[in-house]
Amino acid sequence: MKGKIKYEFSAKVWQHAGQGGWHFISLPEDLAKEIRYNLKWQEEGWGRLKATAKIGNSEWETAIWFDTKANTYLLPLKAEIRKKEKIEINKDVTTIIWI
Repeated sequence: MKGKIKYEFSAKVWQHAGQGGWHFISLPEDLAKEIRYNLKWQEEGWGRLKATAKIGNSEWETAIWFDTKANTYLLPLKAEIRKKEKIEINKDVTTIIWI
C-alpha cells in the first residue's frame, strides 16, 4: 500500500449486542492512541478513518471508527470475510491495516 501507514496486530473478535449485531475487532489501545495522535486530522464524521484491512488471504477497503467509550478504534468485519477466513467470536485474529 503505497503512501499508507501499515499497522499489524492481533486481537479478539467480538459481537455487538442485539439481534444481527455486527462483529468487530477492537484495536489495541496503544496502537489506537498512536493512530489517533498521528492521523486524527484525517478523521471524518464519528471518528471514521478510511483503511484497507487484511486478514488471512482476504483484503478489503473499509474504515475504522473511534469508540470514545472503549477509547480505541473498531474494525467492522463483514460476514463475507468472516466466512471466507473462518473467523469466530472470541478468536484471536492477526490483522493488518493500512491507513
